[in-house]
Amino acid sequence: MIEYRYMTQEQADKLQEIDRSEYIDVIYEMRDGIVTERKAGHDCANWNETELTEIKQRYLYELQNGGLAIGAFDGNRLAGFGVLAHTFRGMNRDRLQIDLMYVSKNYRRQGIGSNILNRLAAEAKGRGAKYLYISSTETGSAVSFYKRNGSQIADEIDEELFLKEPKDIHMIKRL
Repeated sequence: MIEYRYMTQEQADKLQEIDRSEYIDVIYEMRDGIVTERKAGHDCANWNETELTEIKQRYLYELQNGGLAIGAFDGNRLAGFGVLAHTFRGMNRDRLQIDLMYVSKNYRRQGIGSNILNRLAAEAKGRGAKYLYISSTETGSAVSFYKRNGSQIADEIDEELFLKEPKDIHMIKRL
């Protein structure tokens, strides 16, 4: 049985329990506000040490500055997690970002990601946000997940996030 709970800074090492690997059949590209689909056909490996270190640093940065993380636990094992960033974004400062969101390979398609996303959305709304801002990886599985959960292509692209990850598909979800 999956239990959802807030995560702490001390649990940063739990992130290594996530197996982000997957076969990527489709990727999306965004140019001038238009999203196009392209066949991919390759494996995405689990995190290497450099990537894992970066993920942990982002996780800790958000938690230290007022963001929060929600984890999905199968007993003591982390099955998935999501991080709500602390900074309001957008021209109207009414958007909070989903900074990280992962569900382990063996736990996908069980509603865990949707449950985490809904909990983060409720937290964002409680903090006064009107939208979630999602800078999604360009994979078909990630973009489809967010679309299934009510997100759409963002009308206003956050320049700072775009410069950090220019291949990402920028989306919003109304709260």
